[in-house]
Amino acid sequence: MTVTSLRSAHPAQALGTEEERRELARILAALFERWALDTEVQMQLLGMSPNSRKQLPKYRAGESALPNSRDTLDRAGYLLVIHKGLRVLFPEDEELRFNWVRRRNQALDGATPLEVMVRDGLIGIARIARLVDFQRGR
Repeated sequence: MTVTSLRSAHPAQALGTEEERRELARILAALFERWALDTEVQMQLLGMSPNSRKQLPKYRAGESALPNSRDTLDRAGYLLVIHKGLRVLFPEDEELRFNWVRRRNQALDGATPLEVMVRDGLIGIARIARLVDFQRGR
């Protein structure tokens, strides 16, 4: 499975090779940069301990692969689903696409998608992915 095919795959499918997980880490690091997330939030979204913070620059440079754990790869898959959905929802508005995670949302009782993802972990990330898919289907 390639990283490209992961974007359309079910989030629970694990990547088979270290190279694919390295590419996925690089893509997520770039997405986190576009979302303007600080290191702590990036670590929380990936479900990693604060002791792993030295991994982030390695991910960004493509020098290190994401761990081959179901939790991490599920999180990564859902984050890519969110990104893909936002690209479909806002194809012409890049600013809205990348700031959407910080905007208050009535469907989330006034919380931001980022707040929900950080507060609720994997369940929150999956919830936001479903919300984006729902909004795409309207």
